[in-house]
Amino acid sequence: MKRNLFVIVVAAVLASGCANELNKVYKSNDYDYRYEYAKQCFAMGKYSNAESLLLDLISLKKGTDEAQESLYMLAMSQYMNKDYESASETFQKFFTTYPRSVYAENAAYYVGRSLYMGSPEPRLDQTPTLGAISAFQRFMDNYPDSPHREAAQKSLFELQDKLVMKELLSAKLYYNLGGYFGNVNSNTESNYISCIVTAENALKLFPYSQWREDFSMLIVRSKYQLALNSSRDKQIERYREAEDECYGFLNEYPDSPNRAQAEKLLAKCKKITKD
Repeated sequence: MKRNLFVIVVAAVLASGCANELNKVYKSNDYDYRYEYAKQCFAMGKYSNAESLLLDLISLKKGTDEAQESLYMLAMSQYMNKDYESASETFQKFFTTYPRSVYAENAAYYVGRSLYMGSPEPRLDQTPTLGAISAFQRFMDNYPDSPHREAAQKSLFELQDKLVMKELLSAKLYYNLGGYFGNVNSNTESNYISCIVTAENALKLFPYSQWREDFSMLIVRSKYQLALNSSRDKQIERYREAEDECYGFLNEYPDSPNRAQAEKLLAKCKKITKD
């Protein structure tokens, strides 16, 4: 117990000493000293300390080589501190300000990498994801032989998959809501149509997606439900459309685990259209 207390006290004293030293450095008018201390903090992985010093040094060292290095270290410190939004903005500022710098290539890569790390899960707004995709595409265009290219390409595919998943979740939501509002009504029809439109657009935008079959099956099921819930004057035409969709699905995915369901829906459609 006493040993644990001793360790806690020593840690507190050391932390206090470090804070006092940082405060002393921060207040110093010797900018070269502050710069060297910031570099030391960065090298030792004390990114929060480095960031607090570098924020001022960027303007204080303006017009010098140290300003360039300070801006890059600031961006990297923000990235290591998991402040990905700030990091992406600072890396972009660096690349725009110093496009010929030895750090420019890394900065361009980390613009995308920062946005990638801040990309939310598929159900949420994917604006950061779109930004990361654009950043990685620009990076690969500007640096086709970069050692970061393979990592950027892999991240790009992962981000595109996230966009596809968002569309799949949206299409499924529309389909599930379709029957929620009851029998034949405008809400039901609207939701099934929205599911079809969402799925068809996703197939056009992402033709090689791993979830292509899922989108196709949603279209089959939605077209059948749309026909089933239609008014009499629209039913025959919509059953024929659903029938065509079933044939198309079975031709494209002959070994699909959804084959039995597609065949069942096809039989129901044919019973109506043949009568």
